[in-house]
Amino acid sequence: MVIRETPERFKLEDTTIWSFPERGNWATHSGKYRGNWSPYIPRNIILRYSKKKDWILDQFLGSGTTLIEAKLLGRNAIGVDINSEAVKLSNTNLNFTCQEKSKIFTKQGNANNLSFIKDESIDLICTHPPYADIIRYSKEIPGDISHLKYEDFLQELEQVAKEAYRVLKRQGICAFMIGDIRKKGYVLPLGMNSMQKFVDAGLKLKEIIIKEQYNCKATEYWDNIEKTFLMLAHEYIFVLEK
Repeated sequence: MVIRETPERFKLEDTTIWSFPERGNWATHSGKYRGNWSPYIPRNIILRYSKKKDWILDQFLGSGTTLIEAKLLGRNAIGVDINSEAVKLSNTNLNFTCQEKSKIFTKQGNANNLSFIKDESIDLICTHPPYADIIRYSKEIPGDISHLKYEDFLQELEQVAKEAYRVLKRQGICAFMIGDIRKKGYVLPLGMNSMQKFVDAGLKLKEIIIKEQYNCKATEYWDNIEKTFLMLAHEYIFVLEK
């Protein structure tokens, strides 16, 4: 399958506020996989923090958005997901030809155990983990952190961060997007607390990017009561360096 390889009117972002009103539908990208991120985000990250033939890792593969961009931009990439159905979907989405040549691999596995990846072999991590138990990406797969409550999620993320640090090369970049969540009307600062786990693992914070979130929706519970809070309309993109 031959596809359109580039987005229309693309501009590399140069501030810490990112906003993409149009999600992006070039190549095999679509918004059908719940919770996947706009391809404009990994495209910006990959272009700014890597070069052709670098190795990129996405340990929360989902529908393959990051790996699609890596393939289009001539980067080698490894995608890992605990859900075999996500891996199958990614393989389908990656089944296209483009001008660039690269090595692309997908694997079912756990983000907290990347033993099949050598120490200091990855140039860039570009990933979008789940937001604790907001969206569950599987039914009952052991180790799926999208089922975990807030504190348990953060505890599990400690090992994910340690593995990220291990596989990154010196001066390699780890970039991930995550947002805050709300429980019983109160905000839980999942974004900043997640970032701290990666700092505690040894990475140094380079950038905090605020990404505007579109199509925000309240849950059915909050739709049925008087709203006394603001809709969360932002997410964070944290950029850290080893």
